[in-house]
Amino acid sequence: MSEKMAFLKRKFISTPGLRLGMLILMISFLNAPLIAQQQQNKAKNMTAKEILGNPDYLAISFGGFRHTSREIEPTMAELTEDLKILSAMGIKILRTYNVFYQEATNLLEAITKLKSENPDFEMYLMLGAWIDCKHPRTDNPLHHEESEQNASEIERAVALANKYPDIVKVIAVGNEAMVKWATAYYVEPHIILNWVNHLQDLKKKGKLPADLWITSSDNFASWGGGGAEYHNDTLNQLIKAVDYISMHTYPMHDTHYNPQFWAVPESESNLSDLEKIDAAMLRSLQYAKSQYESVVNYMRGLKINKPVHIGETGWATYSNEHYGNEGSRAADQYKSGIYYKLIREWTKKSGIACFFFEAFDEPWKDAKNPQGSENHFGLINTRSQAKYMIWDEVDKGTFKGLTRGGKPITKTFDGNLDSLLKFVKAPVSAHEIIIHH
Repeated sequence: MSEKMAFLKRKFISTPGLRLGMLILMISFLNAPLIAQQQQNKAKNMTAKEILGNPDYLAISFGGFRHTSREIEPTMAELTEDLKILSAMGIKILRTYNVFYQEATNLLEAITKLKSENPDFEMYLMLGAWIDCKHPRTDNPLHHEESEQNASEIERAVALANKYPDIVKVIAVGNEAMVKWATAYYVEPHIILNWVNHLQDLKKKGKLPADLWITSSDNFASWGGGGAEYHNDTLNQLIKAVDYISMHTYPMHDTHYNPQFWAVPESESNLSDLEKIDAAMLRSLQYAKSQYESVVNYMRGLKINKPVHIGETGWATYSNEHYGNEGSRAADQYKSGIYYKLIREWTKKSGIACFFFEAFDEPWKDAKNPQGSENHFGLINTRSQAKYMIWDEVDKGTFKGLTRGGKPITKTFDGNLDSLLKFVKAPVSAHEIIIHH
């Protein structure tokens, strides 16, 4: 120790008050790494129970595929770009759909790398394991039997959940695998039940994290909220077996298939087009709420009380099919923006996790029809443009310094609402629907 340092030590530590102050300062300095580690561990130890429905942990469905074929998988650099964009928006829970592509594994690696670079970075996964019936997408799908690939899909999901317990907080067995309109691949509920029970058994044996939640993510009807054809003892057993119910609701699709709620009633015929749209979007929110409540009521009718969260809901921004301006006139950025705002407000206030579908447009979903609605559910399009629903994020500077595909995040329509509204039409009238049907 230098003579100067020794002098300062004698001078300042000789005063009782200063001795105490220096002691506190030294303790704080020595404990700083411990405090930082405790904060990091707290983030790592957040459970599904703590994050699902937490308004500080927004959720979204994620697919990082940027091309018309899933054979071209997103690179690590592309996944990292997407993660930074979503994190900047306050998104902290992603939902993926399968583990037979490399995307989910690479996504977990990318999250791990970002966490190592920044201990404050938080991102969790609802990891999907895809489930098919036997002979899916053929002329003879066997819905009572399952694909031979399901076992290896579950095995891969288990391996990832064990390798990344700080990130994977939910395993979802199947996606819309029990809804009967998914005629190409759906399975009967006993197949989903068997895999859910298998995963729950692994938890009991200590072969999966005890606080990992297991569910299946499916249409509201498949969870008992629809017709009697779905109500059976196997479904009831499944509701008892899962840790929570993950249900889907899509008012946009029903603007075509069940349009009564959507059509402009006679009492609103004198409103302006924008007023008609606002009223229709409020009815759409109520429609989603009613489907949510139908699942809750069915569950409670079984004397079961578990969390019910929304595993999917969304609103396409373009369609040349049933939902476009030649159909129900539902799909456009303006209506999608209203729905996004309404559904987020309701679910945050109600403590419901809402995996909005979806983060980015994915052109592989309907590669043969680029203008098909399935390609246009994202908040951000393939040209790195934020759609109307998140123009405010651009205004706030949320994406400053961030890029997608090397391009900064800008606004669609150059942020000009009048330009957007040129492509927006009010819903059809109830009278027009009656004539059409």
